[in-house]
Amino acid sequence: MKVLVIGSGAREHAVVRALSRDPAVDAVVAAPGNPGIGLVAAVEPLPGGGTDPALVADLAVRLGADLVVVGPEAPLVAGAADAVRAAGIPCFGPSAAAARLEGSKAFAKEVMSAAEVPTGLAHVCTTADELVDALDALGAPYVVKDDGLAAGKGVVVTDDRDEALAHGCSCLDKPDGRVVVEEFLDGPEVSLFCLCDGETVLPLSPAQDFKRVGEGDTGPNTGGMGAYSPLDWAPDGLVDDVVARIARPVVEEMARRGTPFVGVLYVGLALTSRGPRVIEFNVRFGDPETQVVLHRLRTPLGGLLLAAAEGRLAGVDPLRWSEETAVTVVVAAQDYPGTPVTGGPVSGTEDLPGGPDTYVLHAGTTYDEKGLLVSSGGRVLSVVASAPSLAEARERVYAGVDAVDLPGSHHRRDIAERAERGEVTVPG
Repeated sequence: MKVLVIGSGAREHAVVRALSRDPAVDAVVAAPGNPGIGLVAAVEPLPGGGTDPALVADLAVRLGADLVVVGPEAPLVAGAADAVRAAGIPCFGPSAAAARLEGSKAFAKEVMSAAEVPTGLAHVCTTADELVDALDALGAPYVVKDDGLAAGKGVVVTDDRDEALAHGCSCLDKPDGRVVVEEFLDGPEVSLFCLCDGETVLPLSPAQDFKRVGEGDTGPNTGGMGAYSPLDWAPDGLVDDVVARIARPVVEEMARRGTPFVGVLYVGLALTSRGPRVIEFNVRFGDPETQVVLHRLRTPLGGLLLAAAEGRLAGVDPLRWSEETAVTVVVAAQDYPGTPVTGGPVSGTEDLPGGPDTYVLHAGTTYDEKGLLVSSGGRVLSVVASAPSLAEARERVYAGVDAVDLPGSHHRRDIAERAERGEVTVPG
């Protein structure tokens, strides 16, 4: 089987790495890929990064791909999966119509309401007056979300009403701008990936990620600064409960609407005092949780994704997992999540301390005109490590982070620290 992976980040690097370990996969090609992916798979240029559906389909046909896996959300919302399927090639990723679950937070709330999925109260606003009324109705802490795609940085959670109002107005100033003001949900957050084939829902192992840029969950939201899996503190039966009350009803609702969901339904949860509540849906593997979840997955990935693309998940054997804990830490460029400083030399990414289970996944890297590895984005690298215990995994991952050099870079030192100390609790 030849697999074409669309995307260029650490998520796609993790997917490519997992596919390359599948004995049923003969070749992996990534487009446009990145320097790290290029060390383990072939890479192809792709203008627009996959947001032109015709270019994605043409590339898949030219390569003779047996399966296409679309990594980022923007190509999915643009209709890349539709174009690939129209070309007669199985695709792991939802149609543009189904990808609205991430492309529009207002649409996702509508689907959740129809499917009777537990989530926070929300107001969809199209004017400044509506925004003011919504902020006053729900009160602090204020949760204000750009309705459309924002690369994980369109959300503000704050006690400062002026900050919330300013963010909401900036979202409304965009063409066709809409903003969603939500009830704040207490309790620890959990990310659960569910593989879907339009009918069957197959959950993966849950993870927890860290969105704030600063230690102690301070500072602005980012695309994610680290993650770990499994979650020893999670309540028994959590995954089954989320599938039964959230993922399966949503997949059934999407099928009822004539837009079956095929791909990854990413369920972002808050475990509140009233039970699990949905914070958001994404329609693809999340970054950086993918890095730790796929690291632990022992069932070959290629066969799983092809089964989902072809509607055969019901016949898949129970998934197999490593018993070890995996942790990932993101190394970010100077000034991220603002305007990152790019072009800095990146070194120390090979042969990290900790052995083969400690390694680097590339995200924002490229080669300069001299052929040297340099940074090209905000989140530059993800360092991944695993070990029999969370404490040892954290020790290994930070030894790996310390071995990597990018002048001016920053990272969080407290990824999974509270879990290691046993301080994560579920309200009620």
